[in-house]
Amino acid sequence: MPIWNNVYGFDMSCIRKQSIMEPLVDTVDQNQIVTNCQLLKTMDISKMTSGDASFTAPFKLVAERDDYVHALVAYFDVAFTVCHKLTGFSTGPRSRNTHWKQTVLYLEEVLTICEGESITGSMTVAQNKKNPRDVDITLKYSLNGQRCVISRTQQYKMR
Repeated sequence: MPIWNNVYGFDMSCIRKQSIMEPLVDTVDQNQIVTNCQLLKTMDISKMTSGDASFTAPFKLVAERDDYVHALVAYFDVAFTVCHKLTGFSTGPRSRNTHWKQTVLYLEEVLTICEGESITGSMTVAQNKKNPRDVDITLKYSLNGQRCVISRTQQYKMR
């Protein structure tokens, strides 16, 4: 990313890779979302056991317009289904903001995508072995488009 070469007049390219490895928790404007959404995992907290929160899930994101993809955005939805009235909420960018915001996983390279093209891959989420409060994320993705062909694996550490 050329922006790292000139951050307010300073060459910060030496910290680019380290900075990208840490997901950003922030609010994403819904107008910045370029693709459809993909459900990665459904968890029933009443039936979960130790280790169930770690998973690998495939995804296919289809572009809804010609644009650039700088990052993938992760969020969660909650549904309380064992009660008198179904209730819940979403932390997604197309929903009302919550204090959980969204998790932004920046890509090492900006993808140029055309409407109808797909980014495919998988996301692995696992509890960090040294610190159980940290999360390790592995993102594998590829795009075989008109303007961009890429296949990459990126590692993230959420602290």
